[in-house]
Amino acid sequence: MSLWHGEPLILASKSEVRRSLLVAAGIPVVVDPSGLDERSIETSKADVGAGPEVIALLLAREKALAVARRRAGFVLGADQTLALGPRRFSKPASLAAAREQLAALAGKTHALHSAVAVADGHKIVFETVETARLTMRPLSKDFLDSYLADAGERVIASVGAYQLESLGIHLFERIEGDHFTILGLPLLPLLAFFRKAGLVVP
Repeated sequence: MSLWHGEPLILASKSEVRRSLLVAAGIPVVVDPSGLDERSIETSKADVGAGPEVIALLLAREKALAVARRRAGFVLGADQTLALGPRRFSKPASLAAAREQLAALAGKTHALHSAVAVADGHKIVFETVETARLTMRPLSKDFLDSYLADAGERVIASVGAYQLESLGIHLFERIEGDHFTILGLPLLPLLAFFRKAGLVVP
């Protein structure tokens, strides 16, 4: 007997971390990235003063709805934003940009806002955003050289230019928040929704 009832969940994201978290929780997944121009949506909302939590949730919604327009079944969209005070960061475009970003975050506490939305048909049936706060230790030039050499291009796949589940753990001195939220998927509230919806055995 499987914990999951019904058809596989459609994941509107190409994130391997999110896919792995869902599969590890016993949820069958079909990956179908939304293909949205995320940065354009993000920039337009930031220009009218939307906060990082609002932007993360909007992007999660839009991803889920974009895929739900072409596929039947439950579609999950997710996104994550990073804020250091009033300054918001996006995924770095290069290793040089990642280095600049890590230097800006070093020795400070930043917030990660992770949002998830589930669409069924053409409507959102569940959404939430969770926040974690992470404090980076001061980072020396030698450490950054070594870290970026070892981590390589993987760092540009993360909004924070780190992957906490691997080498990125060396960057931090304190972490406050749910582990799954930091990885980009608020899994516990999502599973609670699935149980309520009858998709997971209660």
